[in-house]
Amino acid sequence: MKYMLLIHSGAVDEQGGAPQCTVEDWMAYDKDVRDAGILVSGESLADLVTATTVRVSPTGERTVTDGPFAEARELLGGFLVIDVPDLDAALDWAARCPGARDGGSVVVRPVADFGAPEDSGDFGG
Repeated sequence: MKYMLLIHSGAVDEQGGAPQCTVEDWMAYDKDVRDAGILVSGESLADLVTATTVRVSPTGERTVTDGPFAEARELLGGFLVIDVPDLDAALDWAARCPGARDGGSVVVRPVADFGAPEDSGDFGG
């Protein structure tokens, strides 16, 4: 079953990185995920100041806001999609993620399979 791991940093340093995680930590985790054969996809996100937010009003008017629109305690830094047997395995991999350390968190969400008969097919999650 596929799960998305949404990696949130609890704090960022001057360069926009998570101070509790070294490049070597991330390289080792990436290697472990790849060697286990469970990686479907994954990306790190660019600096938060490159973000653009789009909102659409009930009348259909689009509003675009450049950069971060609100201060947050956690910043979404990237994601992985992994294919593992069950939620317990996904939680184990999330716990090993360097982003889960020192105030960070990893949100684990199943990826909906709209072709599966047991899935209701709604987008509500």
